[in-house]
Amino acid sequence: MEQSPPVSSRRLSRRDFFVSGRRGAGLVLFSGGASALLAACATDEPAVTGPTSDPTTPADGDDVEPEETAPAQVEGTAIVDDVIDFALESDDWTGPFGFVTFRMHRALANGNDLYYIRTDASDPDYAREHGLVAVPKIGVLAEEGLVVKAYFPAEDADDGQPTLVSSEPGLDDYTSAWQVHRYRWTDEVGDLTSVEDLEAAAADGAVEIEETDVVLNASAVQWAGGSLPVDEEFTDYLGSGQLVEPPDTDAMTVTFKLHECYPNVRYIVTDTALAPMAEGMAIAHTPALQGASEAGATGRTNVFMNGLEGPGPMGFQPSVFDTQAGDPEWSPYWDHMTYAWADDVEPTALETEEAVHAARDAGDLEEFPGTPDTDGETFVVNCPVPVLADNTFKA
Repeated sequence: MEQSPPVSSRRLSRRDFFVSGRRGAGLVLFSGGASALLAACATDEPAVTGPTSDPTTPADGDDVEPEETAPAQVEGTAIVDDVIDFALESDDWTGPFGFVTFRMHRALANGNDLYYIRTDASDPDYAREHGLVAVPKIGVLAEEGLVVKAYFPAEDADDGQPTLVSSEPGLDDYTSAWQVHRYRWTDEVGDLTSVEDLEAAAADGAVEIEETDVVLNASAVQWAGGSLPVDEEFTDYLGSGQLVEPPDTDAMTVTFKLHECYPNVRYIVTDTALAPMAEGMAIAHTPALQGASEAGATGRTNVFMNGLEGPGPMGFQPSVFDTQAGDPEWSPYWDHMTYAWADDVEPTALETEEAVHAARDAGDLEEFPGTPDTDGETFVVNCPVPVLADNTFKA
Protein backbone atom coordinates (compact mmCIF):
# COMPACT_ATOMS: atom_id res chain seq x y z
CA MET A 1 0.00 0.00 0.00
CA GLU A 2 1.21 3.49 -0.79
CA GLN A 3 2.58 5.29 2.26
CA SER A 4 0.54 8.26 3.42
CA PRO A 5 1.94 11.78 3.27
CA PRO A 6 2.83 13.53 6.55
CA VAL A 7 -0.05 14.30 8.90
CA SER A 8 0.04 17.25 11.26
CA SER A 9 -1.88 17.46 14.51
CA ARG A 10 -0.59 20.80 15.68
CA ARG A 11 -2.47 24.06 15.80
CA LEU A 12 -1.60 26.30 12.88
CA SER A 13 -3.25 28.75 10.57
CA ARG A 14 -4.52 27.69 7.18
CA ARG A 15 -1.82 29.87 5.61
CA ASP A 16 0.86 28.19 7.72
CA PHE A 17 -0.56 24.82 6.75
CA PHE A 18 -0.08 25.36 3.04
CA VAL A 19 3.47 26.62 3.63
CA SER A 20 4.51 23.81 5.98
CA GLY A 21 2.79 21.23 3.83
CA ARG A 22 5.11 22.21 0.97
CA ARG A 23 8.37 22.37 2.89
CA GLY A 24 7.69 19.51 5.35
CA ALA A 25 8.74 21.51 8.40
CA GLY A 26 7.59 20.79 11.91
CA LEU A 27 5.15 18.00 11.07
CA VAL A 28 4.29 14.99 13.17
CA LEU A 29 4.32 11.87 11.02
CA PHE A 30 1.93 8.97 11.12
CA SER A 31 1.95 5.98 8.79
CA GLY A 32 -1.18 4.35 7.42
CA GLY A 33 -3.43 6.22 9.83
CA ALA A 34 -1.78 4.36 12.74
CA SER A 35 -1.52 6.00 16.12
CA ALA A 36 2.17 5.16 16.55
CA LEU A 37 4.40 8.20 16.32
CA LEU A 38 7.05 7.54 13.70
CA ALA A 39 9.06 10.72 13.50
CA ALA A 40 9.11 14.44 14.08
CA CYS A 41 10.74 16.69 11.52
CA ALA A 42 12.88 19.64 12.50
CA THR A 43 11.17 22.91 13.30
CA ASP A 44 12.26 26.45 12.51
CA GLU A 45 13.09 27.10 16.19
CA PRO A 46 16.81 27.21 17.07
CA ALA A 47 18.09 24.15 18.85
CA VAL A 48 19.07 24.40 22.52
CA THR A 49 22.53 22.85 22.86
CA GLY A 50 23.15 23.29 26.57
CA PRO A 51 22.45 25.34 29.70
CA THR A 52 21.99 29.05 29.18
CA SER A 53 22.55 31.88 31.62
CA ASP A 54 20.54 35.05 31.95
CA PRO A 55 22.05 38.04 33.78
CA THR A 56 18.59 38.95 35.05
CA THR A 57 17.99 35.52 36.63
CA PRO A 58 17.48 35.97 40.41
CA ALA A 59 20.08 34.47 42.69
CA ASP A 60 19.28 31.50 44.88
CA GLY A 61 17.02 32.47 47.73
CA ASP A 62 15.31 35.39 45.92
CA ASP A 63 11.57 35.27 45.57
CA VAL A 64 10.59 34.19 42.09
CA GLU A 65 7.15 34.50 40.63
CA PRO A 66 6.14 31.16 39.10
CA GLU A 67 6.01 31.28 35.33
CA GLU A 68 2.71 30.61 33.64
CA THR A 69 2.80 27.40 31.68
CA ALA A 70 0.94 26.98 28.43
CA PRO A 71 -1.77 24.33 28.40
CA ALA A 72 -0.71 21.00 26.98
CA GLN A 73 -1.23 20.78 23.24
CA VAL A 74 -3.93 18.31 22.25
CA GLU A 75 -2.77 16.05 19.45
CA GLY A 76 -4.85 14.02 17.07
CA THR A 77 -4.37 10.88 15.03
CA ALA A 78 -5.51 10.45 11.43
CA ILE A 79 -7.29 7.11 10.94
CA VAL A 80 -7.81 7.45 7.17
CA ASP A 81 -4.79 7.06 4.90
CA ASP A 82 -6.09 9.62 2.39
CA VAL A 83 -5.70 12.37 5.00
CA ILE A 84 -2.79 14.53 3.86
CA ASP A 85 -2.82 17.02 6.73
CA PHE A 86 -5.05 18.35 9.49
CA ALA A 87 -5.21 20.72 12.44
CA LEU A 88 -7.69 20.66 15.30
CA GLU A 89 -7.88 24.47 15.34
CA SER A 90 -6.79 27.33 13.14
CA ASP A 91 -5.70 30.89 13.90
CA ASP A 92 -6.80 31.88 10.41
CA TRP A 93 -10.50 32.15 11.34
CA THR A 94 -12.76 32.68 14.34
CA GLY A 95 -14.94 29.61 13.89
CA PRO A 96 -14.46 26.81 16.48
CA PHE A 97 -13.23 24.20 14.03
CA GLY A 98 -10.04 23.04 12.37
CA PHE A 99 -9.42 21.61 8.93
CA VAL A 100 -8.49 18.36 7.23
CA THR A 101 -7.11 17.89 3.72
CA PHE A 102 -7.80 14.70 1.77
CA ARG A 103 -6.39 13.08 -1.30
CA MET A 104 -9.24 13.25 -3.85
CA HIS A 105 -10.23 10.56 -6.40
CA ARG A 106 -11.93 10.72 -9.80
CA ALA A 107 -14.72 8.63 -11.29
CA LEU A 108 -17.06 8.88 -14.28
CA ALA A 109 -20.84 8.92 -13.88
CA ASN A 110 -22.89 8.97 -17.07
CA GLY A 111 -19.85 10.36 -18.87
CA ASN A 112 -19.35 13.13 -16.32
CA ASP A 113 -16.40 13.68 -14.00
CA LEU A 114 -17.19 13.00 -10.35
CA TYR A 115 -14.54 13.79 -7.72
CA TYR A 116 -14.86 12.13 -4.32
CA ILE A 117 -13.14 11.20 -1.09
CA ARG A 118 -13.27 7.77 0.54
CA THR A 119 -13.29 7.25 4.31
CA ASP A 120 -14.95 3.95 5.31
CA ALA A 121 -15.55 0.43 4.04
CA SER A 122 -17.72 -2.42 5.26
CA ASP A 123 -15.10 -5.15 4.80
CA PRO A 124 -12.24 -5.05 7.36
CA ASP A 125 -9.71 -6.51 4.90
CA TYR A 126 -10.63 -3.98 2.21
CA ALA A 127 -10.52 -1.18 4.80
CA ARG A 128 -7.09 -2.28 6.00
CA GLU A 129 -5.74 -2.55 2.45
CA HIS A 130 -6.90 0.94 1.50
CA GLY A 131 -6.35 2.70 4.82
CA LEU A 132 -10.04 3.26 5.61
CA VAL A 133 -12.18 2.92 8.73
CA ALA A 134 -13.79 -0.52 8.93
CA VAL A 135 -17.58 -0.28 9.28
CA PRO A 136 -19.17 -3.75 9.05
CA LYS A 137 -22.55 -2.23 9.87
CA ILE A 138 -22.95 -0.62 6.43
CA GLY A 139 -22.52 -3.90 4.54
CA VAL A 140 -26.26 -4.48 4.81
CA LEU A 141 -26.81 -1.66 2.31
CA ALA A 142 -25.55 -3.89 -0.51
CA GLU A 143 -27.95 -6.64 0.56
CA GLU A 144 -30.84 -4.17 0.50
CA GLY A 145 -29.83 -2.61 -2.83
CA LEU A 146 -29.37 0.82 -1.22
CA VAL A 147 -26.12 1.50 -3.05
CA VAL A 148 -24.56 3.05 -6.10
CA LYS A 149 -22.78 0.45 -8.23
CA ALA A 150 -19.10 1.35 -8.49
CA TYR A 151 -16.73 -0.41 -10.92
CA PHE A 152 -13.01 -0.06 -10.28
CA PRO A 153 -10.38 -1.27 -12.75
CA ALA A 154 -8.65 -4.48 -11.70
CA GLU A 155 -5.48 -3.89 -9.72
CA ASP A 156 -3.36 -5.17 -12.61
CA ALA A 157 -5.23 -3.08 -15.21
CA ASP A 158 -3.45 -0.70 -17.56
CA ASP A 159 -3.05 2.83 -16.27
CA GLY A 160 -5.78 5.27 -17.19
CA GLN A 161 -8.77 2.95 -16.85
CA PRO A 162 -11.60 4.89 -15.20
CA THR A 163 -13.70 4.15 -12.15
CA LEU A 164 -17.34 4.08 -13.21
CA VAL A 165 -20.36 4.73 -10.99
CA SER A 166 -24.02 4.21 -11.76
CA SER A 167 -25.38 7.48 -10.38
CA GLU A 168 -24.36 10.99 -9.33
CA PRO A 169 -25.65 13.89 -7.19
CA GLY A 170 -28.85 15.30 -8.61
CA LEU A 171 -30.40 11.88 -9.31
CA ASP A 172 -33.03 10.28 -7.08
CA ASP A 173 -31.09 7.05 -6.63
CA TYR A 174 -27.80 8.66 -5.61
CA THR A 175 -26.12 7.76 -2.33
CA SER A 176 -22.64 7.98 -0.87
CA ALA A 177 -22.74 4.20 -0.22
CA TRP A 178 -20.98 2.58 -3.20
CA GLN A 179 -20.89 -1.18 -3.79
CA VAL A 180 -17.41 -2.12 -4.99
CA HIS A 181 -16.88 -4.20 -8.14
CA ARG A 182 -13.78 -4.81 -10.27
CA TYR A 183 -13.55 -5.06 -14.05
CA ARG A 184 -10.90 -6.37 -16.42
CA TRP A 185 -10.63 -6.33 -20.22
CA THR A 186 -10.33 -9.83 -21.68
CA ASP A 187 -8.44 -8.64 -24.77
CA GLU A 188 -7.92 -5.22 -26.29
CA VAL A 189 -8.61 -2.29 -23.98
CA GLY A 190 -11.54 -0.15 -25.09
CA ASP A 191 -12.96 3.24 -24.15
CA LEU A 192 -15.44 3.42 -21.26
CA THR A 193 -17.27 6.51 -20.04
CA SER A 194 -20.28 5.05 -18.20
CA VAL A 195 -21.66 1.97 -16.50
CA GLU A 196 -23.81 1.43 -19.59
CA ASP A 197 -20.64 1.21 -21.71
CA LEU A 198 -19.20 -1.30 -19.25
CA GLU A 199 -22.32 -3.47 -19.21
CA ALA A 200 -22.40 -3.52 -23.02
CA ALA A 201 -18.75 -4.56 -23.14
CA ALA A 202 -19.41 -7.28 -20.57
CA ALA A 203 -22.36 -8.58 -22.60
CA ASP A 204 -20.03 -8.87 -25.61
CA GLY A 205 -17.46 -10.78 -23.54
CA ALA A 206 -14.89 -8.00 -23.82
CA VAL A 207 -14.93 -7.30 -20.08
CA GLU A 208 -15.04 -9.53 -17.02
CA ILE A 209 -16.66 -8.14 -13.86
CA GLU A 210 -15.89 -9.34 -10.34
CA GLU A 211 -18.76 -8.49 -7.99
CA THR A 212 -18.18 -7.97 -4.27
CA ASP A 213 -20.34 -7.15 -1.26
CA VAL A 214 -17.98 -4.39 -0.08
CA VAL A 215 -19.68 -1.06 0.60
CA LEU A 216 -17.50 2.04 0.37
CA ASN A 217 -18.40 5.39 1.92
CA ALA A 218 -17.49 7.69 -0.99
CA SER A 219 -18.47 11.32 -0.49
CA ALA A 220 -18.93 13.37 -3.65
CA VAL A 221 -17.02 16.65 -3.64
CA GLN A 222 -17.47 17.93 -7.22
CA TRP A 223 -19.68 16.68 -10.03
CA ALA A 224 -21.16 17.80 -13.36
CA GLY A 225 -24.00 19.72 -11.73
CA GLY A 226 -22.02 21.45 -9.00
CA SER A 227 -19.79 20.93 -5.98
CA LEU A 228 -19.70 21.31 -2.24
CA PRO A 229 -19.48 25.06 -1.51
CA VAL A 230 -16.68 26.88 0.30
CA ASP A 231 -17.39 28.75 3.53
CA GLU A 232 -16.91 32.47 2.91
CA GLU A 233 -16.88 33.67 6.54
CA PHE A 234 -15.37 30.87 8.69
CA THR A 235 -17.25 32.00 11.78
CA ASP A 236 -19.55 29.10 12.64
CA TYR A 237 -20.26 25.43 12.14
CA LEU A 238 -22.44 25.66 9.03
CA GLY A 239 -21.62 28.99 7.44
CA SER A 240 -21.99 28.93 3.67
CA GLY A 241 -20.27 25.59 3.19
CA GLN A 242 -18.13 22.82 4.63
CA LEU A 243 -15.07 23.34 2.42
CA VAL A 244 -12.10 25.54 3.28
CA GLU A 245 -10.86 25.81 -0.30
CA PRO A 246 -12.37 24.86 -3.68
CA PRO A 247 -11.49 21.31 -4.76
CA ASP A 248 -8.13 21.25 -6.55
CA THR A 249 -8.59 18.87 -9.48
CA ASP A 250 -4.96 19.37 -10.57
CA ALA A 251 -3.38 18.45 -7.24
CA MET A 252 -6.35 16.14 -6.47
CA THR A 253 -6.86 17.50 -2.96
CA VAL A 254 -9.75 18.99 -1.03
CA THR A 255 -9.89 20.63 2.42
CA PHE A 256 -12.87 20.37 4.77
CA LYS A 257 -13.77 22.04 8.04
CA LEU A 258 -13.04 19.64 10.91
CA HIS A 259 -15.50 19.54 13.83
CA GLU A 260 -15.32 18.29 17.42
CA CYS A 261 -17.70 15.73 18.84
CA TYR A 262 -17.95 13.36 21.79
CA PRO A 263 -16.43 10.83 22.36
CA ASN A 264 -12.97 12.03 21.27
CA VAL A 265 -13.53 12.41 17.55
CA ARG A 266 -13.15 15.04 14.83
CA TYR A 267 -15.49 14.70 11.87
CA ILE A 268 -16.57 16.27 8.59
CA VAL A 269 -20.03 16.79 7.08
CA THR A 270 -20.54 15.70 3.47
CA ASP A 271 -24.14 14.79 2.58
CA THR A 272 -27.63 14.05 3.88
CA ALA A 273 -30.73 12.22 2.72
CA LEU A 274 -33.26 15.02 3.31
CA ALA A 275 -33.33 17.69 0.59
CA PRO A 276 -34.21 20.72 2.80
CA MET A 277 -31.46 19.79 5.21
CA ALA A 278 -28.96 19.39 2.37
CA GLU A 279 -29.81 22.87 1.17
CA GLY A 280 -29.71 24.38 4.65
CA MET A 281 -26.42 22.70 5.54
CA ALA A 282 -24.87 23.41 2.11
CA ILE A 283 -23.92 19.77 1.55
CA ALA A 284 -24.75 17.15 -1.07
CA HIS A 285 -28.18 15.55 -1.31
CA THR A 286 -28.07 11.74 -1.25
CA PRO A 287 -31.74 10.65 -1.41
CA ALA A 288 -31.14 6.89 -1.32
CA LEU A 289 -29.22 7.23 1.93
CA GLN A 290 -32.51 7.65 3.82
CA GLY A 291 -33.12 3.91 3.58
CA ALA A 292 -29.97 3.26 5.62
CA SER A 293 -31.82 3.83 8.88
CA GLU A 294 -34.50 1.19 8.34
CA ALA A 295 -31.84 -1.20 7.02
CA GLY A 296 -29.97 -0.95 10.32
CA ALA A 297 -26.84 0.66 8.86
CA THR A 298 -26.89 3.87 10.89
CA GLY A 299 -25.53 5.15 14.16
CA ARG A 300 -26.90 8.11 16.05
CA THR A 301 -25.86 11.68 16.65
CA ASN A 302 -27.35 13.73 19.49
CA VAL A 303 -27.39 17.47 18.75
CA PHE A 304 -28.18 20.31 21.19
CA MET A 305 -30.35 23.27 20.18
CA ASN A 306 -29.86 25.24 23.41
CA GLY A 307 -27.85 25.12 26.62
CA LEU A 308 -24.09 25.65 26.82
CA GLU A 309 -22.66 27.68 23.96
CA GLY A 310 -20.08 25.79 21.98
CA PRO A 311 -18.92 24.39 18.61
CA GLY A 312 -21.92 22.14 17.93
CA PRO A 313 -24.06 22.35 14.77
CA MET A 314 -26.59 24.71 16.39
CA GLY A 315 -24.05 26.78 18.31
CA PHE A 316 -24.11 24.83 21.55
CA GLN A 317 -22.08 22.03 23.12
CA PRO A 318 -20.50 19.44 20.81
CA SER A 319 -22.81 16.71 19.61
CA VAL A 320 -22.62 13.27 21.18
CA PHE A 321 -22.25 10.15 19.02
CA ASP A 322 -23.43 6.75 20.14
CA THR A 323 -20.03 5.12 19.53
CA GLN A 324 -16.51 6.08 18.49
CA ALA A 325 -15.13 5.54 15.00
CA GLY A 326 -13.53 2.12 14.81
CA ASP A 327 -15.89 0.47 17.31
CA PRO A 328 -17.77 -2.60 15.98
CA GLU A 329 -21.11 -0.72 16.04
CA TRP A 330 -19.73 2.45 14.49
CA SER A 331 -21.34 3.99 11.41
CA PRO A 332 -20.64 7.35 9.74
CA TYR A 333 -24.29 7.39 8.62
CA TRP A 334 -26.12 8.97 11.54
CA ASP A 335 -29.75 9.31 12.49
CA HIS A 336 -30.03 12.94 13.52
CA MET A 337 -31.62 13.58 16.93
CA THR A 338 -32.08 17.04 18.49
CA TYR A 339 -32.37 17.92 22.19
CA ALA A 340 -33.55 21.01 24.05
CA TRP A 341 -32.95 21.71 27.74
CA ALA A 342 -36.07 22.45 29.79
CA ASP A 343 -36.48 26.07 30.86
CA ASP A 344 -36.06 25.33 34.57
CA VAL A 345 -32.96 23.16 34.21
CA GLU A 346 -29.34 24.34 34.51
CA PRO A 347 -27.54 22.89 31.45
CA THR A 348 -24.43 20.80 31.95
CA ALA A 349 -21.98 19.29 29.47
CA LEU A 350 -23.09 15.80 28.46
CA GLU A 351 -20.33 13.61 27.03
CA THR A 352 -21.96 10.23 26.39
CA GLU A 353 -25.20 9.03 24.85
CA GLU A 354 -26.02 7.33 28.15
CA ALA A 355 -25.83 10.71 29.89
CA VAL A 356 -28.02 12.28 27.19
CA HIS A 357 -30.65 9.58 27.58
CA ALA A 358 -30.54 9.82 31.38
CA ALA A 359 -31.21 13.57 31.19
CA ARG A 360 -34.01 12.90 28.70
CA ASP A 361 -35.59 10.24 30.89
CA ALA A 362 -35.38 12.58 33.90
CA GLY A 363 -37.35 15.22 31.99
CA ASP A 364 -34.39 17.62 31.75
CA LEU A 365 -34.10 17.28 27.96
CA GLU A 366 -36.81 17.17 25.30
CA GLU A 367 -36.01 14.88 22.39
CA PHE A 368 -36.89 15.68 18.79
CA PRO A 369 -36.29 12.97 16.15
CA GLY A 370 -34.64 14.86 13.31
CA THR A 371 -35.29 18.46 14.35
CA PRO A 372 -38.42 20.20 15.68
CA ASP A 373 -39.16 21.17 12.06
CA THR A 374 -39.20 17.60 10.72
CA ASP A 375 -42.32 16.61 12.71
CA GLY A 376 -40.85 13.48 14.23
CA GLU A 377 -39.02 12.27 11.12
CA THR A 378 -35.36 11.45 11.50
CA PHE A 379 -32.96 11.97 8.63
CA VAL A 380 -29.57 10.46 7.86
CA VAL A 381 -26.41 12.58 7.71
CA ASN A 382 -23.06 11.32 6.43
CA CYS A 383 -20.37 12.57 8.82
CA PRO A 384 -17.15 10.56 8.41
CA VAL A 385 -14.50 10.66 11.14
CA PRO A 386 -10.96 10.97 9.72
CA VAL A 387 -9.30 12.02 13.01
CA LEU A 388 -9.38 10.89 16.64
CA ALA A 389 -8.48 13.47 19.30
CA ASP A 390 -9.26 14.16 22.94
CA ASN A 391 -12.19 16.51 23.44
CA THR A 392 -11.20 20.11 24.21
CA PHE A 393 -14.64 21.72 24.75
CA LYS A 394 -14.83 23.57 28.04
CA ALA A 395 -18.22 24.43 29.56
